[in-house]
Amino acid sequence: MADQPVLARLRFGREDAERDVTEGLLLRGAFLSNAAYRGALSGHKMLIIGRKGSGKSAICMRLMSDGEGGHPGGKALVTPDEAAGEEIRRFELQGLPGDSAKALIWRYVFAVHAARYLVDHAKGAHPGRHKADSVKALGRFLKQNGEAPGGGRLVERLAQGARGLQTSLSLEAFGIKAGVELAQSPSEGARAARQLEIVEQGVAAAFGDLGCDGVVHPPFLLMVDQLEQVWSAEPDSNSMVIGLLLAAKHAAGLYGRSVRFLLFLRADIYDSLSFGEGDKFHGDELRIAWTEQALRDLALARARASVGEELTEERLWKELFPQTVGGEEITAHLFGRCLPRPRDAIQFLNLCQEKAWLDHERERITEGDVTLAGRQFSEWKLKDLTSEYLVAHPFLRQLFPLFQNTGYVVTRAALTRRFEAAVDTLHHDFPAYANALTLQGVIDVLYGVGFLGVRRGNDVVYAGDDGLAVQPHETEFQVHPCFRAALGATTAFDLRRYEPQVAGARIATGSLGPGTPGSSSLNRDDRLLMQLARSCHSILAQVGRAVGLTQDVRDELTREINRVLDEVDRIPAGAAASVGIDVDDHLLAAAHYFTTLAAQLRATGLEEGTGIGDVTRRVEEEVRRLRRAAGGSYGSSGDSHGY
Repeated sequence: MADQPVLARLRFGREDAERDVTEGLLLRGAFLSNAAYRGALSGHKMLIIGRKGSGKSAICMRLMSDGEGGHPGGKALVTPDEAAGEEIRRFELQGLPGDSAKALIWRYVFAVHAARYLVDHAKGAHPGRHKADSVKALGRFLKQNGEAPGGGRLVERLAQGARGLQTSLSLEAFGIKAGVELAQSPSEGARAARQLEIVEQGVAAAFGDLGCDGVVHPPFLLMVDQLEQVWSAEPDSNSMVIGLLLAAKHAAGLYGRSVRFLLFLRADIYDSLSFGEGDKFHGDELRIAWTEQALRDLALARARASVGEELTEERLWKELFPQTVGGEEITAHLFGRCLPRPRDAIQFLNLCQEKAWLDHERERITEGDVTLAGRQFSEWKLKDLTSEYLVAHPFLRQLFPLFQNTGYVVTRAALTRRFEAAVDTLHHDFPAYANALTLQGVIDVLYGVGFLGVRRGNDVVYAGDDGLAVQPHETEFQVHPCFRAALGATTAFDLRRYEPQVAGARIATGSLGPGTPGSSSLNRDDRLLMQLARSCHSILAQVGRAVGLTQDVRDELTREINRVLDEVDRIPAGAAASVGIDVDDHLLAAAHYFTTLAAQLRATGLEEGTGIGDVTRRVEEEVRRLRRAAGGSYGSSGDSHGY
């Protein structure tokens, strides 16, 4: 392997943390410590929140590892599958609301995990105390309730625990005869809560008797991950997550420094919850955020893990990758076309390597490889976005045609026209979501999932850059660069492209003969061409003064006007007729193009404050000037009205 080219060995790891650990080992060798990991490891935060692919499970896997960077104490990970999730979702107790009932089943899960840990931990770490009455009581409780270490799948233990809470647990280990002492409970919920309190008190007593207070040795770490696998946006699913939060908050207070809880939650799930205790969790929240520099650091660390520590940042981005793509610096191009999360970056970078090495056995990635990879990556991400939000927004895929084959800068006015044409179909196909499928509702959804950004000042802000939702007065949006290639939205506006006249080819390739000096016809031709050039410069100057326009829009306008100007510059002075150019037709064709351009600019819906109105008026003014200079007719275009 070592004698292979560097590019053949270059990989950026697996896309999911579980396989990265078991197969690639890159997670162990190239894990990037960030604020979320440090907050989780230190115990300062209990809720790690992030989008799909943002690295939640990577942090979880890192903490579960026994090597460097892992939690040094006891640990357990709960990842409910669909069967276990269904058991929790269906759990109900007479006399308790859904959130509170599901909090009890989660508290039971936590108590059982802690009890199993204590029984095993006491034997190895506290040989003098492992026969303490409280520890022995936990061992008997686990055995009597079918919760002995190593026994049963989570769903089976959940089912048994649910039945116990709904009827009666075996509490003789704690000196309680449940059938007698709990018979007077006023409701099923009250009886279950009292049973659970007895179990939790037994666990807390054992922690105290063993002296496991997080000082002598690290606390027991209990983590819950992959809840999105069992969440369905239904009320009972929300209650399942709310119950988890309430249970973790309760258990953290009960067990103190002996147990540390970490819940890994997807941002869209957490943000959709609404419950009275929600404001009490803000101090426990830590949201995963990735900057471009952090993704660059991650990419370099993973590249080094695959090919060797001798790989430098300069060699990676200047030798193995092309330095620029389409005139844009390589890292800005790559990471600007990813949503800010590790999974996207890993996929895009690996795809570039595959295009170069697997497809062509090149020893370095070319600009063309990156471009091809970008198109495929964009198609992946558009499909992935649909899948990611299929539960919460099943209509998302039907919104994408509103942005296909048009410019990636979209105004509220333009989006209004497109939405009005599609709204009846959307309401017919998704009647349950009709209240959300309004123009503002669609904008909020597309902004929230990261598909659209909103222009604020001179910047375009995407969800996660700040916490402010789209405001009613905000009128200019942009499709995220990640999705533009898949949609065919690769220019700022869908402006009509200026097409050079047929004679252009002859100018470029033919043999130009000298003009006829002193000819009044040629002098007039030159004057007309000079007028067209002045009109182009006048429009360009106005575009330059429109500082409120998005830079991409200014660039696109400038490019198209320069195409008109470049063709004028290619016509040699005094030689237009000799190479077959009818200057009147040429001038009027340019004026016709400018008229179309002005109409398109007016249709964009951009606000006057951007300067687009001044640009449009200047274009129309130059059209009138050009037509007057040519005699006021369209010539061969067939339109004879003037201004």
